[in-house]
Amino acid sequence: MTWLNLSLLPLLARICLVCMFPFSGLDKIIHWNDALKQARSSFLPGGRELLIAGMAVEFITPVCLILAWHDHLAAFILAGFCVVTAILYHPFWAFSDFWAPGDSVARSHFWDFLKNFGLAGGLLLLIIAGGFLPLSTVVSHPLAAAPMAATAQP
Repeated sequence: MTWLNLSLLPLLARICLVCMFPFSGLDKIIHWNDALKQARSSFLPGGRELLIAGMAVEFITPVCLILAWHDHLAAFILAGFCVVTAILYHPFWAFSDFWAPGDSVARSHFWDFLKNFGLAGGLLLLIIAGGFLPLSTVVSHPLAAAPMAATAQP
């Protein structure tokens, strides 16, 4: 059970947290012109350079997080990437069809906006609470808050 607690579960948590980013980077390569159009849609100059930098973040930081190599820096960079992406490229407030029945561009952007902030929150949590509790502690104290669980003895 120790190997499961200390190695497998933290690794699976990190993989789940970042698994979408390399696929997003790959999608940008496959659909380069569409990705470049989106990168150029913000007020920032240098769409091509922004796209390349974004792809580098999507390919490099997940590897760092999974391998726990400079993981706090990688999580901070990736969280910032998520926040900037949400604000610049998912401005749900700019569309008037949020409450319209059927398909809505605003609602689509709204869910992507929230997804990005949710990922940023998970990444920031990895920075501030990067230590993992043994599964036995979590199971034996299922209603404990994080600080209480950290001091609980199994």
